[in-house]
Amino acid sequence: MKLRLALAAALTAIAAPALSDTPAPDYAQARYWSTVESLPQGASAARALRNVDVFWIHPTTTRSPTDLNHDPLDPAVLKWTEESAVQRQASAFSACCRVFAPRYRAATSKALMDPVNRDKAFALAYADVERAFDWYLAHENKGRPFIIAGHSQGGAHTASLLEKRIKGTKLQGRMVAAYIIGINLMEGDLAPRLAGIPFCDTPAQTGCFVQWNSVLAGSDNGPTLKAYAAAFAAENGGKNGGKPLCVNPVTFHTRRPLSLSSEARGTVTGDPGFGAMGPLKTGAVAAECRDGLLTVWTTPALGLKPLPGGSMHYHDVGLFWADISANAALRAQAWLKAHGSR
Repeated sequence: MKLRLALAAALTAIAAPALSDTPAPDYAQARYWSTVESLPQGASAARALRNVDVFWIHPTTTRSPTDLNHDPLDPAVLKWTEESAVQRQASAFSACCRVFAPRYRAATSKALMDPVNRDKAFALAYADVERAFDWYLAHENKGRPFIIAGHSQGGAHTASLLEKRIKGTKLQGRMVAAYIIGINLMEGDLAPRLAGIPFCDTPAQTGCFVQWNSVLAGSDNGPTLKAYAAAFAAENGGKNGGKPLCVNPVTFHTRRPLSLSSEARGTVTGDPGFGAMGPLKTGAVAAECRDGLLTVWTTPALGLKPLPGGSMHYHDVGLFWADISANAALRAQAWLKAHGSR
């Protein structure tokens, strides 16, 4: 199945070396796993709940004019991926859970823009992710409940893991939730692709998945929605996929699509980039699911730049960092309580 990323043009700006002979990662080696080492200024470093794991999959982080997949250990690629994506995004889950974030041969910007080779590049990337997941299950999981989460390309691989490795298996009973962020799964993907794994309706629901794609208020979303519909139809024999799936990541409730800025727990200020994250700012974003997209109202003080067309793709996680952190803990606690664990 072809991958439908929310915004193929949402790419970072680091150049990549040639990758033609990049070996497959050996996930028995610690160097192929990222470690969450930092939090936004003002975020709690509490580690009260550590008997749930998060398997986190990073987004596209490499711009290349020639290569389809990046070398995850190339120093420049590694530094950019760690500081602009892993630390900024995976850290939202680190207060509640142990985080396992594989370094993998992710598809590059060239792959996203290359219709001939895109599927091949994403298949290679997904194969790495699946092997990393298998290694984690065999060596680290030890029967623990887990969350799977990813953004953009990582969200696409998260959806594929649900489809190919979780759906209808014993693992489904241990999955707390999945956070599929920054891609465009449609109502039509609920069945048969993800049949039996429901969309989360409430903030403490478990065994389900969530999704959102952020756009700035006032944007013209018509072309984006038409592109989503056309992509689904092309992949599904002309079928109508309905609307994109969306939950507001402040309320995490499908019956509460609107949240006021006063409800927002904390946004990471500043655009993604090298160096330490900026401080958390509370009460700085209002949001509403509209026609399957998450419309957001932000304040200039956040220092967040939209992409062309008003997409807030780079900020899908950072806008709601503290809300995601709190929700992951809530779902983890709900799963443990339901299964007789602390």
